[in-house]
Formats: sequence, C-alpha cells, structure tokens
Amino acid sequence: MDHANNLIKRFEDKTARISILGLGYVGLPLAVVFAEAGFHVTGIDPVAEKMERLNRGESYIMDIPSAQIKKLVSSGYLKGTTDFAVLKEMDAVSICVPTPLRKTGDPDLSFIINATESLKQYIHPEMVIVLESTTYPGTTRELILSRMEEESSLKVGVDFFLAFSPERVDPGRTDFTTYNTPKVVGGITPRCLEVASAWYQQAIKTVVPVSSAEIAEMTKILENTFRMINIGLVNEMAIMCDRLGIDVWEVIEAASTKPFGYMKFLPGPGLGGHCIPIDPLYLSWKLKAHNYAARFIDLASEINTNMPRFTVGKIQDALNQLSKPLKGSKVLVLGTAYKADIDDVRESPALDIIHLLRQKGAQVSYHDPFIKSVAHNDWKLESISDYLEAVKQVDCVVIVANHKVYDYDQIQKTAKLIVDTRNALGKKGKDDPKVVRL
Repeated sequence: MDHANNLIKRFEDKTARISILGLGYVGLPLAVVFAEAGFHVTGIDPVAEKMERLNRGESYIMDIPSAQIKKLVSSGYLKGTTDFAVLKEMDAVSICVPTPLRKTGDPDLSFIINATESLKQYIHPEMVIVLESTTYPGTTRELILSRMEEESSLKVGVDFFLAFSPERVDPGRTDFTTYNTPKVVGGITPRCLEVASAWYQQAIKTVVPVSSAEIAEMTKILENTFRMINIGLVNEMAIMCDRLGIDVWEVIEAASTKPFGYMKFLPGPGLGGHCIPIDPLYLSWKLKAHNYAARFIDLASEINTNMPRFTVGKIQDALNQLSKPLKGSKVLVLGTAYKADIDDVRESPALDIIHLLRQKGAQVSYHDPFIKSVAHNDWKLESISDYLEAVKQVDCVVIVANHKVYDYDQIQKTAKLIVDTRNALGKKGKDDPKVVRL
C-alpha cells in the first residue's frame, strides 16, 4: 500500500483531517489558514480557557479577528479541544509549541518532548507530522523521530512522514501573513518532503522545499541570527554615538539613502519577542558540544541584553540634569509590548527596564492599551487608565513601545521630561531640551 500517495490524494481533495498542537501566536493563524482552505481542523491546547473561547468563536490573538474565528467555527471547519486522543483520527499534525530558554541559557525542549510523548501514543499509518517550533538543527531527527520509533513498528518515509517547517510569524504585520509568507519545508526522507509539501501547498501560497529537516531548521536560525546581530550592531552604534555626542537616528537616516550595500536596522531599548532574542542562542548552545564558540551570536546577545540597563542609565542621567535623583522619582513607561501595536510581552525589554527602575527606587507606573497587567519576578503592575493625565504628573516619561494610538504631540507638550527609546517623536523631539533620545 502506498501510504504517501493516499495521503497526498486526501490533501488534494481536502478530505484530510488536520490537527494543530499548540494554538498560540503561531498555531492559531496556521489553523485558520488551513480551515479557510477548506480543511476540517482540530486545534489541541492544554489551556482549557483558550479552547473554550475558540469554540465560542472568540479570538485571543490580535492578528485574528473574532469574526473570522466565529465563521470558521460555525461552519464546522475549526474547533478546539484539550483531548489529545483525537489525534488517532488525524491525518496531519503540526506541532506549534513554545521553545523558550531556561535561565541558564539552555534550550527548554520540554514542550516539544511533551507534545511528542502525547502524539506517539496515537501515531498510525498515513499520518504526516511537521514540527514548526524553532529549535536547533537536528531536533526533528534526534528528538521526535527517535521517540516515534521507540514504541512503533512504523517506518518513517514509508508508513508515516516527518518534516520540519519553521514558522515565520511576525505579530502585528499585515503585508506578510501565514498565507503569503513563503514556507520552507524539509523532510526526514524525500518521501516525507513530498507529503509535507503536498499538505502545505493546499493552503500556503508558496512552499520552498529543501533537502533535509536540518536545512530547514538551520534556515530559521540564520534568519533570526541575521536580525539579532544587525540589531546588536546598530544598538552598539547607538551607544558609541551617545559617547561621541552624535545623533544616531540622523546617522541611520543618512546611511539609509544608500541604494545598495546597506540595510536599515533601528536601535532600541532591548530585544523582545519569542524568536530573535532566543533562537540564535539555541545554535550557540548546540555548537558548544562541537567545541565551537559562536562569537557573533554571543557578542550580539550581550549587547542587546544590556540595552535595558543602558536605557535606565539614560533616564538617570536625564533626571540628574534636572537635579532629581532616580530614587523617589515618578517614572511612567509607555508601552510594555516588545514592539509597537501588538499585545505580546514575551522577552519585552520593558519588563527589565521597569525592574531596574524599581530596584533603584523609582516609583514606576505604566500604560499599554493592549496589555492590562505585567509581572516580573516579585512584582506585578496594572496599566493605568489615563496616560495623558499621568504624563502631566510624573517626573519622566519613557517611550518603550511606540504604539500608534499615543498622542505624541500632546505627550511632548505636557511632559516634564521624555526619554524616547524609539524615536517616536522624530524630528520634533530632536531639538527639544526636555526630550532625550536613545
């Protein structure tokens, strides 16, 4: 029996049953894309509250409107559950679980391992499994395949099919979405690649096949390492320009006029998000076992990790110019998301900035229209309701996430002091003595 051709035929006629393990920032958009393409999709997530909201037709991800979810749920193309037993009925499974770092800097693969352990109980002939969670090269083969083969007589590439396809989600982005962002796919075997590609081609505009799962895994690491290192470079440029008394933002704009050989990156108060600050460190960790030091990665990580401390130093110096100590000063942080116009606080530099300010005795409050509360170590804060009123009352306003909803003209008009880490005020802030730019 040709299991591969049978699966491919079910993908082509849209009768294949699809499951997504992990319905977060990556999994839910992927589930929606397949459901909109005409597949019946079952999302599995251990968080019961999320699955209940999904089944009510509610979205919990900013990029996905509730109306879109409700339509798919009502039509029967999308549903959620916490029960892994439904996997025995599935033809295709995508694993979209978190891959964080431990505090020691080692990869935390527990989510992938737990998902795999649950999945292997229900693996059956004519099933394709694709890992989308970012990880170090070799994970799909060494971690998932080895576990699938432990308790099964099924043969990869013959009975079941295994591949890696890195997620490329950029929260808040509308020009490139899950549908039109090219999808890299690498299989454990050529037949695995054929089946996985046939699956994704039914819902994704462009599929990019590569020769192995390791190539696909390394591709995602390269993409994020490229950004991490270039952001580290421009962050160090900001520090050097600060020492030299040069406006780094004007330098960047001038450099950006070159039509070749230069790509514009912007400095900031630190790196955030689940990918760029973390994924390159997976590769750095993996290479230690091969007696190789990933020096660019480690240096860029060091620079980016220290940007919140650099930002707090700028706040302290700015207050000092007004004869105010940081201790006891009222500081308002605007925006705690890791970037503008999203509700994601994963690895956000705002948390470190608030933590450092509190450690130094500042009275810190924050506002973010998308994030009701934030917690870090031993503290928790609620977003204030009226940021414009607070701007008038505090000693210093720190712009960390430059959300479009903020009235920057009014902020600049009424604030006593502003530390602008994102150049949100632009040229209006350049010559204003009460505005300090990164």
